[in-house]
Amino acid sequence: MRALTFLVISCPCALVISIPLTFFGGIGGASKCGILVKGGNYLEALSKTGVAVFDKTGTLTKGVFKVTHTAPVDGVSEKDLLESAALAESFSSHPISKSLREACPDLDARRASDAQEIAGHGVKTQVDGHTVLAGNARLMESEGITYTAAEGAGTIVYVARDGQFLGSILISDEEKPTAKAAMQGLQAQGVRTVMLTGDTPAVAELVAKDLGIDEVHAGLLPADKVEWVEKLLGQKPAKKELAFVGDGINDAPVLMRADIGIAMGALGSDAAIEAADVVLMDDDPAKISLAMRISRKCMTIAYQNIVFALAIKALCLILTALGITNMWWGVFADVGVMVLAVLNATRMLNVKQYQ
Repeated sequence: MRALTFLVISCPCALVISIPLTFFGGIGGASKCGILVKGGNYLEALSKTGVAVFDKTGTLTKGVFKVTHTAPVDGVSEKDLLESAALAESFSSHPISKSLREACPDLDARRASDAQEIAGHGVKTQVDGHTVLAGNARLMESEGITYTAAEGAGTIVYVARDGQFLGSILISDEEKPTAKAAMQGLQAQGVRTVMLTGDTPAVAELVAKDLGIDEVHAGLLPADKVEWVEKLLGQKPAKKELAFVGDGINDAPVLMRADIGIAMGALGSDAAIEAADVVLMDDDPAKISLAMRISRKCMTIAYQNIVFALAIKALCLILTALGITNMWWGVFADVGVMVLAVLNATRMLNVKQYQ
């Protein structure tokens, strides 16, 4: 009887059932808050996050651009400048391209053809038989076009036609209302924040200063972002993980390379969502710090169950070996401890969105 009691107590049901259930509860609790975690290993990794790297457009900002200023050169009308840019961008799905089309809503897209998107530069399109370029300063320089540099709190789009500079267009974005709270929440948890963006340094510095981001690197191509993430991975503290937060198709390689990839699920591209380990269904960056709190709570409950189950079983095994306990103690140490551990694990289903 003592041997049978010893055998019942040593059954690992409490650990085998409660630990996976804790992670399932964590994933379920996170999903109730609009956070899709694709596996328990990613939930555990979130609890170890030491560096959070962000894209800017569509991640920390709304990605809803509007034309706020135009600067055509002498001899070019504002209408001609906007129409040329809008037609050149008519085949692109980029938020900046959408804002240009919204500024000229009645254009006939059939006037444009042979559009070429040049990654990190802009577009090159045939409009009414003329070659029109619309993009950043790097595009003008690569095509050997003399242009007048412009400044402003936003993205500058330079436009040229048949090698002649037509002018520049200022397009401004708006920060997400919870972006600053997201940075404060992460920094309160000891997470270092970094922003990597293809936007101009002036705009990037302005946004980073306003949101309180620790470090910013601007004017980056998609390949440059991967290089910076590689550097940051080498610099991160020991036993800490690096999370990258992005939304666009250009962010997919970085999302794959980071320890934890977090994508925006509402406005984010399919490629980014597929590559990510965690998806924020409502594009709220403040949910990142919430996801980390959920993951830390999940790990705390998992460790509680492990310590509780092993401690009770060890005590009962010793008492049984000495002949002090009977089979009823064995049942408690097996089924009773399992039930208590499962009840503790169900606490993960109750998550307050903002604590």
